[in-house]
Amino acid sequence: MAKLNLFIRICIAVLLVLGIIYVGTLVNFIFTPVFSLFRVVIVPLMLAVFFYYLLRPLIDLLESRKLNRTAAILLVYLIIAVLFMCFSVGVWPSLKNQLVNLGNNMPNVFTAVGEQLKKLEESKLLSSLIPADMNPAGQLMDYLNKGFSLMTSSVSELFSFVSNFAMVLFTFPILLFYMLKEGGKFGAKVVSFFPKRFQAEGAGVVSDIDGALSGFIVGRVLVNLALGVLMYIGFLIIGLPYALLLTLLAVLMNFIPFIGAILSTVPILIIGLFESPSTAVWSIVVVLVAQQIQDNLVAPYIFGKSLDIHPITTIILVLAGGDFGGIIGILLIIPVYMMLKIITVKLYQMFIRQRWPEEPQLAADSGE
Repeated sequence: MAKLNLFIRICIAVLLVLGIIYVGTLVNFIFTPVFSLFRVVIVPLMLAVFFYYLLRPLIDLLESRKLNRTAAILLVYLIIAVLFMCFSVGVWPSLKNQLVNLGNNMPNVFTAVGEQLKKLEESKLLSSLIPADMNPAGQLMDYLNKGFSLMTSSVSELFSFVSNFAMVLFTFPILLFYMLKEGGKFGAKVVSFFPKRFQAEGAGVVSDIDGALSGFIVGRVLVNLALGVLMYIGFLIIGLPYALLLTLLAVLMNFIPFIGAILSTVPILIIGLFESPSTAVWSIVVVLVAQQIQDNLVAPYIFGKSLDIHPITTIILVLAGGDFGGIIGILLIIPVYMMLKIITVKLYQMFIRQRWPEEPQLAADSGE
């Protein structure tokens, strides 16, 4: 009877939540200013959270060495400014030249790629393997154009959501500063809103979420850096043009789960075909080898079992996040899923497993 009453209460709570959501859809004009504010602050907030988890270990280390926390943050800011200046002087000129040259040569690139595909189609080896009614060169070129268009739209969307550069530039460092200075107190403030009997469990959930986000963000950066180093070395060995630009693009796109690795391969394949068919083949080999090393050696060592998400789950989440929120949704969906998973597991342990313990064994087994 008690189990039935609990089940009824849970059903009533679910119906109330659904009713609140339905009423909210009827008065959505009330929430329009909130959504507008959210769209304005989401980019600097995302950047602040990202760099907060990257820089927090360094700030904590400096503070443990008897350095004032504010002074430690300012020192790290100074180091970042120096590194940015070194990048501007040492790397950016070469990267800018590659970007400008690639933009100017793009029509020639597609023309040369089309010619290479026609030569491959006319070769005796392929003509003996491919049916006469097929047009593999045209189909492959069509796929490459679609992939390049999709990659371009994704990159354009990525830049469009940071288009308000002035606001991001001025608000992001300020948000990051206060997060680094006061971030350790945020969890305690959240837990203080819980009823006293749930504060211990709430503190555990907040700690688990903090550890999961920290491990995910820091691990993703390390994994992508390893991938970039491997790809850049491979591209230099095979003599792929625009190696630095393509590597940087691949590293940035790889932050997008699942589809980022696929989209970043499109320009690599196009530039490889522009050079020669053998270069295209070797460039794909480099990408596959680097990704296999990343997925099977680097990522398991860095993440361990902390990122316990099935690949099929990742694909579904990415598709849902992209449909719901575009590029921002894709970037946020995995961390949000991790947080919701931790909260759901804890609620299950507190309110379901404790109230509905596992059924005792059968009487015959208990009598043994």
